[in-house]
Amino acid sequence: MQNFTNETINISELPKYEEVALQPLHSDYWKVILIGNFIFLGILSIIAGIVLFFNEEARDYWYIFALVVAVIFLFSVFLGRVSFRKRGFAFRQHDVLYKNGIISETTTIIPFNRIQHVALHEGVFARIFGLASIGIYTAGGGDSDIDIPGIEKEKALQIKQLLMTKLTDETQQSSENDGESEL
Repeated sequence: MQNFTNETINISELPKYEEVALQPLHSDYWKVILIGNFIFLGILSIIAGIVLFFNEEARDYWYIFALVVAVIFLFSVFLGRVSFRKRGFAFRQHDVLYKNGIISETTTIIPFNRIQHVALHEGVFARIFGLASIGIYTAGGGDSDIDIPGIEKEKALQIKQLLMTKLTDETQQSSENDGESEL
């Protein structure tokens, strides 16, 4: 066996991901969020209308239904705006970072050598504004995968190409290393 060492790492000398300047999502993504909220408001209004139409006793309290729908809508717009402002991403030399969350912030860091698959997604409303999202998937799945929405389509294509190049480079290096270890 080779000389095995397992030295303690000084945690204070590790790079701090919190100091990385994150890129915000494209400003037009806020419009996509608002469209989603208006669709939600429409569905909520239709449900309230159906309840009022079929329930004569509830008609006397129509203003309460209207107030509840308005409060829920305003609350969802407020949370959507806060969520939009708190999201950000960065690509570094060896990894990708994505931060999101309102009450509980989550920062996901995926090293390039752990990426299994990269996908570009375009929703109907995002496509109208020329936006896309990048899905980055790892073998771990679930919490280790990230989806970065609200990126200009051209930029998203460049990011996908960068990640695919990194993925190909990592695969080639891994194959070369496996070949050397067999010798």
